[in-house]
Amino acid sequence: MKIIDQYIIKRFLSTFFFVVLILLAVITVIDLTEKMDKYAKANLSSVEILGYYSNFLPWVGGLITPITIFIATVYVCSRMAAHTEVIAILSSGVSFIRYIFPYFLGALFIAIISFALNGWVIPNSNKARVEFEVQYLKGKFYFDKRNIHIQVAPNVYLYMQSYNNNTKSGYQFTLEKFENNRLVEKLSANRITWDTAKHKWTLRDWKIKKIDGIFESNKPVEATVFSNTSKSISPDEKFETGKALDTALVIHPKEFESDYRKFDGMTITELVEYIGTLRARGSTGVEAYEVELYTRYSSPFTIFILTFMGVIVASRKSRGGTGLQIALGFVLSFVFILFFMLFRTFAEAGALPPVISVWIPNVLFGILSVFMYKYVPR
Repeated sequence: MKIIDQYIIKRFLSTFFFVVLILLAVITVIDLTEKMDKYAKANLSSVEILGYYSNFLPWVGGLITPITIFIATVYVCSRMAAHTEVIAILSSGVSFIRYIFPYFLGALFIAIISFALNGWVIPNSNKARVEFEVQYLKGKFYFDKRNIHIQVAPNVYLYMQSYNNNTKSGYQFTLEKFENNRLVEKLSANRITWDTAKHKWTLRDWKIKKIDGIFESNKPVEATVFSNTSKSISPDEKFETGKALDTALVIHPKEFESDYRKFDGMTITELVEYIGTLRARGSTGVEAYEVELYTRYSSPFTIFILTFMGVIVASRKSRGGTGLQIALGFVLSFVFILFFMLFRTFAEAGALPPVISVWIPNVLFGILSVFMYKYVPR
C-alpha cells in the first residue's frame, strides 16, 4: 500500500464516520422531538428513553451506511478534485482504476463490518427496540384475522375461525390429518385456550374422528383427557368426545401477537429458519421476511456500487465548486432510496419476487455507473 493509498483511505474513513455521527445526531433530535409527547404520556424516565436510543441508533446506522458511504465518497473526491489532487494523481501515470483502488479498500472494510453488524449483532439489540416501540409507541394490538389456516406438520393442517390475543383463545378449532389426499383423522373443538400454568392448549367441547381405525395409536397431538369422555365405534370410524382436553401443539400464543417489524430482531440464521417455517405452514406475509434477508445480503454490494458511482461523480473538477457535486450526490442518494422503497413495496405486495426486487436498484445503478465511467476524464 502506497502513501497515496493511505492518504485516501484515511480521509475516506474519517469522513464516513464523521458523516454517520452527524446524521445520527440529526435523526436523534428529529425522532426525539416527534416522540416526546408519547414518552411523556407513557411516563417514561430518562434512563428508559436513553436505553431505547442505545438500541435505536445502531439500527439507524446500519440502514444509512450505503447512502452515507456514497456521500462520504462524493465529499472526499470533490475536495481532492477542487485542490487539483485528482489531476496530479492521474497525470503522474496512475490509471483511474488504480485511483479508485483505495476507495474500494475502504468500502471493503466498511462492507465486512456492516454485514456482520446487520446480520447478527444489531438484530439482537433490535429485539429490545421493537418491544419498546410496541409497548409504548404503538396502539394496543388486536389480532383481527379470521379463517386462519396453518400447516403445522406434513399433511397436518390447523384451522381457527378467529383468535383473541387478549384472552389467548381461539374459536371453531380443527386439526386435520391427511394421507394420500384422504382425511384419516380430525380433531375439533368449539374453543381452544392457552393454559399459562401448564404451557399447553386446553380444548373445550372437543371431539376426535378417526377413519378405518388404522391411526388409533398415532395421534397428531399429545393429549390427556380429564373429564366426561364418551366413545362411539363403528367398523369404519371411531369417535371420541369430551368436555376438556389438554394438548401440546406446535403453535404458541406469541405467533398471534403483533408482528410489527419482527424481522428487525432476527439474525440472518433466524430469518432463514423462520422463512422455512412460514413456507412449510403456507403462511402469508413471508415476502417481508425474504426482502429483509436478501437486503442484508445485497447491502455489501450496494456499498461497492455507490462507492464506484461516487468517485465517478466527484472526480471531475467543477466550476461550481464542491457544493454542486455534493448536492448531486444527495440527489442520487434520494433517487436510490426511492427506487429501493418502491421495489421493496412491490415485493411485499407479491407483485415481484423478493430476490429480484432487492437487486433491481443495484443493477440499475451499476449499469448507470458503468455508463458514467465511459465519460469521466481519466
